[in-house]
Amino acid sequence: MDKTLLLQQLNDQFAKKCQSKLLATCQRIVPGTGSANAEIVFIGEAPGKKEDETGVPFVGAAGKFLDQMLATIKLSRQNIYITNIVKCRPPENRDPLPEEIAEFWPWLAEQIKLIQPKIVVTLGRHSLSSLIPNQKMSEVHGTVIHQDVPSIGKIHIYALYHPAAALYNGSMRQTLINDFQKIPTIIKTIINQEKIK
Repeated sequence: MDKTLLLQQLNDQFAKKCQSKLLATCQRIVPGTGSANAEIVFIGEAPGKKEDETGVPFVGAAGKFLDQMLATIKLSRQNIYITNIVKCRPPENRDPLPEEIAEFWPWLAEQIKLIQPKIVVTLGRHSLSSLIPNQKMSEVHGTVIHQDVPSIGKIHIYALYHPAAALYNGSMRQTLINDFQKIPTIIKTIINQEKIK
């Protein structure tokens, strides 16, 4: 069966059985968007107000910034897959709670396993710590970490600052842009390593 159809079915199945308490306060579930054949999966933390209204991740100011950075490396949303660790908006855009991250974890794990990206790009500390606990963003941003993640397996993780945090912080913004520029080279390196194996 076509991977696009399989991903749609996966998202539909998880959405139907979702019993999160966040459903009481959000407008809709935001599963993710993009290509089921993507080489890169971007993972944020949770939908915000705009995302909750539209059902599409990263459509606010941070999303526009992300789109601009994608354009600089000649990618668009059609080439990648974007999702969040939590698929429902927390009230007042608060940080997702550990139990909320845990309840949505199986959904995220299955998305990654189905898509099989060359690299998983974490956007922000919550996304990073859900895949690799006890890592400081300031220490690992812009580096590729090869990690055996429970219920997913071995994946390449690339940690980036969250676009929302970088948007209004000059030095962090430039760091994020610089780190973002490395993505095409990283993908090429991973593909070359796979050919050698």
